[in-house]
Amino acid sequence: MKPGGLLSSWILRLVLAAGAYAHGMPVLAHEVRPAYLEITESTPGRFAVLLKLPQVGDQVFGLAPVWPDRCSDASAPSRELLGHFAVERRLVDCKGGLAGQRIEIDGLATTMTDVLVRIQFLDGRVQTELLKPTRPTLVVAERTSAWDVATSYFALGVEHILTGVDHLLFVLGLVLIVKGGARLVKTITAFTVAHSITLALATLGVVHVPQAPVEAVIALSIVFVANEIAQRDRYGGAVATRPGFTARLPWLVAFVFGLLHGLGFAGALTEVGLPQVDIPLALLTFNLGVEAGQLSFIAAVFSAMALARRLRWTAPRWWSPLPSYAIGTLAMFWVIQRVTAF
Repeated sequence: MKPGGLLSSWILRLVLAAGAYAHGMPVLAHEVRPAYLEITESTPGRFAVLLKLPQVGDQVFGLAPVWPDRCSDASAPSRELLGHFAVERRLVDCKGGLAGQRIEIDGLATTMTDVLVRIQFLDGRVQTELLKPTRPTLVVAERTSAWDVATSYFALGVEHILTGVDHLLFVLGLVLIVKGGARLVKTITAFTVAHSITLALATLGVVHVPQAPVEAVIALSIVFVANEIAQRDRYGGAVATRPGFTARLPWLVAFVFGLLHGLGFAGALTEVGLPQVDIPLALLTFNLGVEAGQLSFIAAVFSAMALARRLRWTAPRWWSPLPSYAIGTLAMFWVIQRVTAF
């Protein structure tokens, strides 16, 4: 649609809605607020249905889902008027489930509103679609393929690590402390193995740890690493003469704190949920996504260092302690913030 046509469409909707309220005449055929249909599978073949319809005055927008022939009401529908919306609830039995079936919103084609449809299956899969007057029908997706599960959870893992600033700061601290490519590879590998273990154990329910203390200790681990960087800088980078604990045994520090970071990853994954039929695959690809994001971050750090060397940039003397104090200050703020939020 051209910009002018889109603008005209919205102006028309606003005018019609304003006219309906101003004159006390519920022009329901031109309601602009979207409706919402939520279908949740509670037991195999049984679905709890919530339909949220726009309400103008005492009149409710006339939309209704048209179910496949295999479906029938398992309970009488109930309706609650909330002022701007009416909420209808019912239970629907569908022999054989809804996969591959068509659901139509009756009355939608003659309106100017939309219907957001969300279908949640018993195995954790979720299908969300926005139906419009020009497309009032949807086809319920068949079982999600293994490829769909893998790509979704891989992307989720990448997103989580790249938006998890605390995890990235810990990795950055290791990169700044550990000297030598082989030692750094061993250190990052130890971190990877450790958080993979606790991620799996916590997500599968084998280990139960309150999330709030875990997040606070994760922040404290960054404070520890920042202090190690400051100790190295205090002796002019001569880690061989006065090495800190991390400089001496970086793989052990990475492994121990990696166990904690894995519990943090598990907390995020638990909030999203795992598909009941593809738990191993979802866990594996989420973890691979975390690793891909982590390696991308490390590559970006080394690229920045290489660019600085290529540009022959020389850091001023005051620059040396800046990374450790910046990382430590931010991490300590997180510690205080997370502890006070217990």
